[in-house]
Amino acid sequence: MKQSPDKTDFSDARVLADLERVGYLPRVWIAPQQLRELRTLVRDRQQLAAQRRNLKLPIGALLREHRLRSSHNRWTRAWHAWLEHQAQLPEQARWVMQQRLRRLAWIVQEIRTVEERLEQVTASDATIRWLRTIKGIGPVTAWTLRAEIGRFDRFRTGKQLARYCGLTPCNRSSGAREADASLIRAANPELRRVLIEAAWLLARLQPRWRELAQRLKAKGKLSTVAIAAVANRFVRWLYHEGVRQQAAA
Repeated sequence: MKQSPDKTDFSDARVLADLERVGYLPRVWIAPQQLRELRTLVRDRQQLAAQRRNLKLPIGALLREHRLRSSHNRWTRAWHAWLEHQAQLPEQARWVMQQRLRRLAWIVQEIRTVEERLEQVTASDATIRWLRTIKGIGPVTAWTLRAEIGRFDRFRTGKQLARYCGLTPCNRSSGAREADASLIRAANPELRRVLIEAAWLLARLQPRWRELAQRLKAKGKLSTVAIAAVANRFVRWLYHEGVRQQAAA
């Protein structure tokens, strides 16, 4: 920051003191112990879900390699029965498939165990109970929002919260031309992912967000862009409602 090779603890302390004096040092919010414990559980579930996804992809690839397709929806009981008794896989491919399905079943059970633990830990959490009353917000989204955001009132505005969630577009303005680009990358990817997934449900289930998405699509916006805008506006709305809920708790 000083841009000088002459660096000592004393000079650094003076620079930090000057920055604090003029109000240039940002405040940092440290999550309480209970919230950090919740993050541990939520992130453990996220890692298990990623492992489940990484197993499902090669299972589908193996079936495509042997040109096998079922009339049943994938991962249902009927599909599993078809895969076990009717899919004509060669011997070694069958063995590999069984090993992957065995590991997949173990991971699915582990995810259920973590979710049961999360239900127990958050049973008395008023913020999570309120989040789950919102149509389109399920338990996984509520747990992730609570764990990663913590308190809504630690942000000054809904716009600041949306940027923290990675739902703000990059600015690509130049001269008199004003334009936005893709979403910023400096954010928690899992938090952004669950909010984008929630926005797809919100655009289907709630008239307010469905109208916003339809209005943006009518202007020529892609569906993905419209859903990202829905997620952005929803988070801003969530900020104001969350501040009121936590103030009343």
